[in-house]
Amino acid sequence: MAIPVIYEDDHFIVINKNAGLLSIPDRFDALKENAYDLLSKHYESLYTVHRIDKDTSGLMIFAKEADSHKILNDAFEQHQIQKTYLALTESQPLEDSGRIELAIAHSISHPGKMVIHNKGKQSTTDFKVITRWKQFSLLELSPLTGRTHQIRIHLMHIGCPIICDPIYGIRNQFSIADIKRHSKLAKNDEQFRPLIERTALHAFGLKFNLFGKSHQFEIEPPKDFRACIQQLNKWQSI
Repeated sequence: MAIPVIYEDDHFIVINKNAGLLSIPDRFDALKENAYDLLSKHYESLYTVHRIDKDTSGLMIFAKEADSHKILNDAFEQHQIQKTYLALTESQPLEDSGRIELAIAHSISHPGKMVIHNKGKQSTTDFKVITRWKQFSLLELSPLTGRTHQIRIHLMHIGCPIICDPIYGIRNQFSIADIKRHSKLAKNDEQFRPLIERTALHAFGLKFNLFGKSHQFEIEPPKDFRACIQQLNKWQSI
């Protein structure tokens, strides 16, 4: 699998990670294909700075040498790197923009799942509505902290789970039939073919400073995400 490199200099690279590809090696199965291993074949040294979920598409940074790795790591920990995501969600937020501040903890009863808990780690996500459709929304999200599944569980908590989120959502696939839910369609109709079958979340933007230079990157969502927007605009416009 080829990984698109969006930017590269002597200190770091920025990639456009494909949905379905792990960011880094799986701790239980090191043989699973992942972005770090694929890129390492082409670089003498490579350092992990952060990661995004397997089903999330979009921008990721890898450092190429130790000094930039430390600076970028520290910048992430101190929330000095601005990250922007796009998400297709069920329903709509009540407000056009706002801030979600809810503590997140690991679920004791369901490993791999996060829960809202007052004894968890404080987490903050800013959101802005880009498009409202009749039953769905396109949101721009800026996580000010970097907790596991932060955006996903925050959106679930306000009643707007991400479309096709396998843990916090309400469906596993999304088709034109879901958009035209009140239409009479045959069971074998082409409109039942999924437009998207993964968490509809895309890492859209990154902004940060390194060695006195400002960097800003944006990347459009992949084909499945854009197809959903196209059909929602066609059938669900308000």
